[in-house]
Amino acid sequence: MVKVKAKVSKKNKEIKDHTIHKKVEELVLPPVRGSSDPPQKQVKWINRQRVLVFAARGINHRHRYLMEDIKKLMPHHKTESKMERSKNLYVVNEISEMKNCNKCILFEGRKMRDLYMWAANIPNGPSVKFLVENIYTMGELKMTGNCLRGSRPLLSFDPQFTKDPHYALLKELFIQIFGVPNHHPKSQPFFDHVYTFMVLDNRIWFRNYQILSEDGALAEIGPRFVLNPVKIFSGSFGGVTIWENPKYVSPAKLRQAYSKKAGDKYERRIEKKVVYEATKPETGYPDIEDAEFFKGDVMEKAEEAVVKEEIKEENDSEEEVQMKPVIKKKKSNSKPDMAIRRKQLKAKSKLISDQIKKRKQFKKKKPNKK
Repeated sequence: MVKVKAKVSKKNKEIKDHTIHKKVEELVLPPVRGSSDPPQKQVKWINRQRVLVFAARGINHRHRYLMEDIKKLMPHHKTESKMERSKNLYVVNEISEMKNCNKCILFEGRKMRDLYMWAANIPNGPSVKFLVENIYTMGELKMTGNCLRGSRPLLSFDPQFTKDPHYALLKELFIQIFGVPNHHPKSQPFFDHVYTFMVLDNRIWFRNYQILSEDGALAEIGPRFVLNPVKIFSGSFGGVTIWENPKYVSPAKLRQAYSKKAGDKYERRIEKKVVYEATKPETGYPDIEDAEFFKGDVMEKAEEAVVKEEIKEENDSEEEVQMKPVIKKKKSNSKPDMAIRRKQLKAKSKLISDQIKKRKQFKKKKPNKK
């Protein structure tokens, strides 16, 4: 009997422990955690893209404002202080790994004028070097468009990105860098603006538009800039050059050519003077021997010159008729003949107008018949 009672008491204890354990499992904790507890991980945030956006020393104020505008466009970015120019670009890989970033945008300035942008996939590559041209920041444009900060964008690409292989690589890199991951903690869960990448004149033109309505009405927000690709490398900030732009000319060479062209202006002017002096005639009017021609009445001198030319033409015509009597002389359309004909026509028109005036006056003077 004692053994049976001990077995029953053991069973009762097991049942009680099981029920208590179930109650503990069913308890729901309040939505508050302690400071020492680790944060719960979000399962929905799968595409963990983090972009490191920073610059090297040597950029001016406009380039810095452009960098700040790009940071506003990407809520999944991370910042870093300016990098020293003396350091090698391979240091960027270490900086991005310390910041737990797998993409990087580095702005590099030259001579406080030119801006170069590096876009790289870390740590395996590829990486692209661009020359940034035609920069217009949001503060300069003051467009009417506006969007919620942190919202996800739609990416629109030109059809040219699917034709050439280097543009296809750039398209994939832009998608991974500028595309905001879904369910990112700092992003908003809807789309209200569009990034457009257009290919024109071997350059990539960037525009940012707000979606006003579902019909497709857009309003530009900014910023604006143009990316001129220079080289594509296989690694991150280095490696073998996969593609090089054959039509790229550095801005320093362009400025050098413009200054050389402006410097040649003086030489060209001296050459023109030398050519003019070499080809200049000895006298301004070779037919006129003396300056006495311009003294006296101009009209009388002109009439005398016309009469002399007529006499010469008549003598020449008489000689031609004697030599060739069969050939008829054609009417000459020289300038003195035209001047004489004009004078004759003017004289005839004056005579006709005078006759008409006299007739009108004669009619007025006639007495009225009673």
